Amino acid sequence: MVKINQKIERILTRGVEKILPSKKGLAELMKKRKIRLYLGIDPTSPELHLGHAIPLRKLKEFQELGHEVILLFGTFTAQIGDPSERDEKRKPLTPAQIKKNMATYKKQASKILDFSKVKIKYNADWLAELTFKDLARLTSYFTVLRLLERDMFQERLKKGKEVWVNEFLYPLMQGYDSVAMDVDLEVGATDQLFNMLVGRKLQKIYNKKEKFVLTCPMLVGLDGRKMSKTFGNTVNIADSANEMYGKLMSLKDELIPEYFRLCTEILAEEIKEIEKDLRFGEINPKDAKARLAREVVTIYHGEKLAREAEKEFKRVFKEEKLPSKIPEVKIQKKKVGILDLLTKTKLAPSKSEAKRLILQGGVKIDQVVQKDWKKTVEIKKGMIVQVGKRRFIKIV
Repeated sequence: MVKINQKIERILTRGVEKILPSKKGLAELMKKRKIRLYLGIDPTSPELHLGHAIPLRKLKEFQELGHEVILLFGTFTAQIGDPSERDEKRKPLTPAQIKKNMATYKKQASKILDFSKVKIKYNADWLAELTFKDLARLTSYFTVLRLLERDMFQERLKKGKEVWVNEFLYPLMQGYDSVAMDVDLEVGATDQLFNMLVGRKLQKIYNKKEKFVLTCPMLVGLDGRKMSKTFGNTVNIADSANEMYGKLMSLKDELIPEYFRLCTEILAEEIKEIEKDLRFGEINPKDAKARLAREVVTIYHGEKLAREAEKEFKRVFKEEKLPSKIPEVKIQKKKVGILDLLTKTKLAPSKSEAKRLILQGGVKIDQVVQKDWKKTVEIKKGMIVQVGKRRFIKIV
């Protein structure tokens, strides 16, 4: 019993921001019986990143204690668009876009979860079936003023921006997920707290049942901004070992302790020592990041690939050699504009981004920095094109 109590304490402490209404109440419930809990993810992007991994790893901890774990894909809510942390209306996704985005979600999440012990559900299965009468009842439990209290809505109103009715409906839809699945607990990031509390209220009204809420801290991106594909500051679960290692080595120094706490299994006491050593200059930040990168890559790719990724990183960055393996791209034309070259080889997502990279000195062809974004490149077999420090392609 003591061991179980210790495991419950660890689950409800590490990587946890808040537990409502109380940590003690949830712990007591977990000692009495197996609980049903869920994490919801809206398929707004094809990639899951380390920010998603934090609550996914929390699900794994509950799973290992034998609790009933549900991974919910927001196939209906993604069509509305979550307004949380948004200063403007989120563009709703079509069913086709949603299906495409979540095509490999299970494969990515399986790096963390044992899917023989996880139920996958889709909220379009019940939300799409709600009648207007159902919706009228659902909306009757909330006031406009209560929904307008949200920070991002207040900010928009101050700036004279619109707040749309469908954005009001989003937390009600997410909240109804708790009712439809009749859960004991919802796990999510801190930006979901309002939506999760709506579900708590609805669970009491519809099912006469207590629902606990557990929030996990949000992981900022490698550059300290919000983790976002748009900023290019994410570490994706599906990244190769080499790519994952290289990205983590670019982490801002001040974020090292946070990434150790939220992205690794290292004991809290050891992380405190690392943080202290960094503060007093007793450890080089590069060495700390190397340890961090090894630990994270080991979680998703295993120890062998982590060691190989470290060796490859040293080869490219310390010894200034080309990577041992470079992706090959075939180009038929003999001459190509440099912006087209970068976009066709997928080294840049757009011509505007390609231009920005060139102007910042981030593009090399055969080790020569390219400065002219209007340049026409003569294509040669074996040519090496490099963007930044980590992205290379070889023309064949």
